[in-house]
Amino acid sequence: MKLELGKIEINDIQFADRTYIEDQVLYVNKEEVESLVLEDDKLIGCHLDIARPGDSTRITPVKDVIEPRVKVSGGEMFPGGIGKVTPPVGEGRTHALDGCCVVTVGRIVGFQEGVIDMSGVAADYSPFSKTVNLCVVIEPKEGLETHVYEKAGRMAGLKVATYLGEAGRNVEPDTLETYETKPIFEQAAEYPDLPKVGYIHMLQSQGLLHDTYYYGVDAKQFVPTFMYPTEIMDGAIVSGNCVAPCDKVTTYHHLHNPVIDECYKHHGKDINFMGVILTNENVFLADKERHSDMVAKLCEWMGLDGVLITEEGYVNPDTDLMMNCRKVERKGTKVVLITDEFPGKDGKSQSLADTCDEATALASCGQGNMTLQFPAMDKVIGTQEYIESQIGGWAGCINEDGSFEAEIQIIIASTIANGFNKLAARGY
Repeated sequence: MKLELGKIEINDIQFADRTYIEDQVLYVNKEEVESLVLEDDKLIGCHLDIARPGDSTRITPVKDVIEPRVKVSGGEMFPGGIGKVTPPVGEGRTHALDGCCVVTVGRIVGFQEGVIDMSGVAADYSPFSKTVNLCVVIEPKEGLETHVYEKAGRMAGLKVATYLGEAGRNVEPDTLETYETKPIFEQAAEYPDLPKVGYIHMLQSQGLLHDTYYYGVDAKQFVPTFMYPTEIMDGAIVSGNCVAPCDKVTTYHHLHNPVIDECYKHHGKDINFMGVILTNENVFLADKERHSDMVAKLCEWMGLDGVLITEEGYVNPDTDLMMNCRKVERKGTKVVLITDEFPGKDGKSQSLADTCDEATALASCGQGNMTLQFPAMDKVIGTQEYIESQIGGWAGCINEDGSFEAEIQIIIASTIANGFNKLAARGY
């Protein structure tokens, strides 16, 4: 599959009487967007706000973050959610509004929705303090079942991102890059002298608001499969989960997966990037065993010399991570793990809930239990009334002036376990 990805730089968002792009500014018709969201009768309120880098602004509880995009050719955006599932994405041409995001915000669904600070000490821990964010603040009907509310919020974000992306359909991108992965035997033959490297991409799929969607299908419902990397870069996977904010893979992160990005940078130079093995994170032991067997079998079939493995979430998924590691290594493929750690506030507890002898190479994305003092902000988009019950917070952690102390796992993407962050750990 060959994908042309055009990036249209956006430096600001402003409200206007129509939606268009001019001089790197995205102008948004506020009324049209709010009406689009409220087409869903499960939502009774919607208002838009803008958060810019450096603002004294806090956004919470954050549900998802999405980059506005449009498929100029080759399929439709967010297939199975917004667009049609056929033809598949990953080919043709896509335009992305680079530098801006849609952030969905609203009353808490579970307890694992996080915080984005646009300035102050916490801003350094989230990439979305550096983007211009159109915040879509939603109000659900009373009494909605949590999964119904989650879906309404997810679809609202995808619809708004698709609507905004259309503004870039006929705009000449500032940059245009081409990515290609060929069918397996062709790809293997193209660089016969380079090590064949793949990526095992573990999706959150434990249920209880821990879901991810592959071409619109709940990830719990599939077995491990092969994906072209360009499919993932092009919107085939969207987030639908409320896991710990620090390592939640938002829809934005699926579009900008750093492992895929780095593998393409090295492709044809020092590795032959063969593609992605997509798998999920299971609850029952038999499912974990079955799916890790299938992952190892796919690695063997592809003739991979090495793989990188990432997970989403922690504790229970650590078992899937280690099963994949152990079985893939025993099939003769070298493994490097990428994950974050949770060793307690003092850093002295076991960092992962599971391990194996084969886990000899690991890149750490930092530890989520470290605490931070969050200053009061001039403006809150959403509400802070749930801070004490959000993961990372605790009873009594918030002060009357709006400042609070919490673990950094309350921050969206602070220790995200695929490396899209600035934290690390060093072993001695």
